[in-house]
Amino acid sequence: MYPPELVAPMKEDLTTAGFQELHTADDVDNVLNEKEGSVLVVVNSVCGCAAGAARPGVKLSLQGEKKPDKLTTVFAGVDSDATERARQYFLPYPPSSPAVALFKDGKLVHFVERHHIEGRPAEMIAENLKMAYEEYC
Repeated sequence: MYPPELVAPMKEDLTTAGFQELHTADDVDNVLNEKEGSVLVVVNSVCGCAAGAARPGVKLSLQGEKKPDKLTTVFAGVDSDATERARQYFLPYPPSSPAVALFKDGKLVHFVERHHIEGRPAEMIAENLKMAYEEYC
């Protein structure tokens, strides 16, 4: 587990953009068991690709006309129970952080794994997500 003072700015990067933190497995279940609407789940991380591409790309993706109904986040290495539960909803995808999942009416419809984030600019991640929002939101 990372010290709270270390991850606070990384969490705030998303919460100030309107993301709700999910801290427990019950938090995750309560959001992802809803059968109507769209939910974005960002698996946040301390790694460089989260800071340089994932978080900026996710925030940039929200500047379009269409966007998910709910914006949520779990933090790998901090909110362990919530992250583990979220990853159960992401199956068959393997654990990945950072990662971004889009759910529509309770079903996983789009997933961006770490290997799709690493080495890519935030703008590319944003465009990928915007295309998913156009189709599912």
